[in-house]
Amino acid sequence: MLALCAGIAQANPEPGQLNMTRGVTTWSGEPYFLNNVALGVCVVIGIVVFGAMFIAMFRFRKSRGAVPEKWSHNTTVEIIWTAIPVLILMALAWMATGGLVSFADTTGAQMTIKVTGYQWKWRYDYVDYQGKPVSKVGFMSRLDELSDKTRQLGSGMDPYAVKTGNENTYLLNVDKPLVLPIHTKIRFVITSEDVIHSWWVPAFGWKMDAIPGIVNSAWTNINEAGTYRGQCAELCGQDHGFMPIVVKAVSQEDFNKWLAAQEQANAPAPAATPAAAPTAAAPAGHG
Repeated sequence: MLALCAGIAQANPEPGQLNMTRGVTTWSGEPYFLNNVALGVCVVIGIVVFGAMFIAMFRFRKSRGAVPEKWSHNTTVEIIWTAIPVLILMALAWMATGGLVSFADTTGAQMTIKVTGYQWKWRYDYVDYQGKPVSKVGFMSRLDELSDKTRQLGSGMDPYAVKTGNENTYLLNVDKPLVLPIHTKIRFVITSEDVIHSWWVPAFGWKMDAIPGIVNSAWTNINEAGTYRGQCAELCGQDHGFMPIVVKAVSQEDFNKWLAAQEQANAPAPAATPAAAPTAAAPAGHG
């Protein structure tokens, strides 16, 4: 059963998933580990507390002749059951603080992406890459056209027919995914133009609020190429459920080609060369 549950927990996400998504980034192991530690602590405390309660209920009940003790206070016991929870909380706080500090450290980023939330879509702007500014590469990312048509009331279209390959992608695909390189530390600067949104890709191990007038930062370093999906995680209005996130992680070589093509496509057309003025005829000579 444990092996089966562990296998199920690898999914992202799947019906019956019993644990957090393990993630595919350098940092995503931190929240996964902390979640498991906190769960383990809670399980142990639950076993001790409920075990003591059931032993008291069934072994030391009045019908079996148990006689209650006369004492009402024990200083040693009070110290023990106060000190142990304090030590547990201090250990959890120490580990969690270390995880948050490492997550907040965006120094050494090799790339910067600006994410802006709108009702109800995302905008991605490529700011810099490998120490060089990126020229005019940015786009809106919306729910894909087929899902958008299918979701309309009275469309008569079947949501189960919206597929990419054999995968049902109803309300999960976008017209333009965010393309990112793997094995690259990427800094995100996240904000919003209207209301509070939240940018969340479970495989990255974090989510970050997009707040009007405030710029939040986060980072990721993706270890595996693939397509990773997410959603807005903050109720932001009528179409909150229709602004998915799709990240396409590719090799650095493929990303370099993609970025160069995007920059070339968005480059301004060269100015036309002015036509040369006609040469005036020389005046006739006088004899």
